[in-house]
Amino acid sequence: MEVEKMKTSRADKGYIRGIHGEVVKVEMYGESPFIREVLLMKEDEEVRLEVHQISSSGESFTCTCIALSGFEKIRKGAEVKRTGRELEIPVGEELLGRVIDAFGNPRDGTEPFETEEKRSIYRTPSYESASSKEEVVQTGIKAIDFFTPLLRGEEIGLFGGAGVGKTVLLIELMHNVVFHENKLLVYAGLGERIREGHELHKTLKDVGVLSSAALVYGQMNETASIRVNVGHVAATMAEYFRDLRGEDTFVFIDNVYRFLQAGNELSMMLDQIPSEGGYQPTLQTDIGKLQERLSSTQKGAITSVQAVYVPADDITDPGVQAILPYFDSSVVLSREVYREGRYPAIDILQSSSTSVDPEIVGKKHYQLYMEARSILEQHKNLEQIVSIVGESELSAENRTVYHRSQKLLNFMTQYFEVVSDQTGKDGQYVKIEDTVEGVEAILSGKVDDVSPEKFLYIETINDLDK
Repeated sequence: MEVEKMKTSRADKGYIRGIHGEVVKVEMYGESPFIREVLLMKEDEEVRLEVHQISSSGESFTCTCIALSGFEKIRKGAEVKRTGRELEIPVGEELLGRVIDAFGNPRDGTEPFETEEKRSIYRTPSYESASSKEEVVQTGIKAIDFFTPLLRGEEIGLFGGAGVGKTVLLIELMHNVVFHENKLLVYAGLGERIREGHELHKTLKDVGVLSSAALVYGQMNETASIRVNVGHVAATMAEYFRDLRGEDTFVFIDNVYRFLQAGNELSMMLDQIPSEGGYQPTLQTDIGKLQERLSSTQKGAITSVQAVYVPADDITDPGVQAILPYFDSSVVLSREVYREGRYPAIDILQSSSTSVDPEIVGKKHYQLYMEARSILEQHKNLEQIVSIVGESELSAENRTVYHRSQKLLNFMTQYFEVVSDQTGKDGQYVKIEDTVEGVEAILSGKVDDVSPEKFLYIETINDLDK
């Protein structure tokens, strides 16, 4: 009889048995919780614990949890209770123009908001309703539209080391997509500085696109558990706008490498044995769970632009290589190009896109693309010769190729609207047809008599006459 009473009193209860930093050991009685269920500390429900591992030991279950909040209040022996739910956030149009954290709380210093619906941040994509539509999205950035075109519902990665302009390029794309394409966007500030998050909010407000954007931040001072969740929160918001509003939505992540780093930190806290490259053993699974959600359905499309930090400028890093296959277009930013003063500092030959197809971009664009890459390959070799023996030693044919490739590289530079207050120059939005026309004029020899320096930061080829 006493045993029966003890079992009843312990049903669905738990107690904190150990605290190791962010890792909390909880002994649960009754039914086993499920992975990613949120547990609350009974005496203070601000303390939230997320279940990551479960092991059975007779009448009880030992749950290894990650503390999501209220760290200073956690104490050994405290009673916890189940919620039966995963971490949820509010979703709705009320999020547009607002900044939230990984829990859905407002973080922009303005009034609180309420939404009619909440959703779990962990959702499984439906492949049955997936769809694809080959439609080019104009970004207004010459180098991207011509060499690495972005299609509706696809993903583009901006790869580069520290300080080469990934964030500026990403914010310019945000501006152009909303301002010129009239699309909704969701931004995930993942593992970056608080100052950068504040500057982005101000920039979007100043250029008039904040009302079409929903922003979620998990800055570098936040715990690994929060930084990991920010990517899933952004995906959840984008899925809401796609499925319930039927709208094409753009997701911008800065940056997705920090998502992997946060996952690696969690893995180490949970005592998982790292892979050969030093990352978590679940590296491929972690990135796949996020990327596969950024997809298109019959109701709408999610198009994604993601900055990827490249540690030590080494693109062969295992973490970077794990992300690479998910992108349809890869834009590689180069420190060498940056030092030469050509912005955006895109290394065209290192960048690539699966969308460069005559059936998608048109035969003219495709033919010019192939010819442009060919002379840029030649330019790479000729540049080494010129640096040793000088330009005068080149043959007439090679000299023509050398000059045309220089003009082509300079023509791909442009001023950005989001940094116009720093450059003192108005931003340039260039239509694809104008970019194609300019490349054609350079490759055909129509502007052979113009010096390469004249092509720097011109908007279209017609600006040469001004």
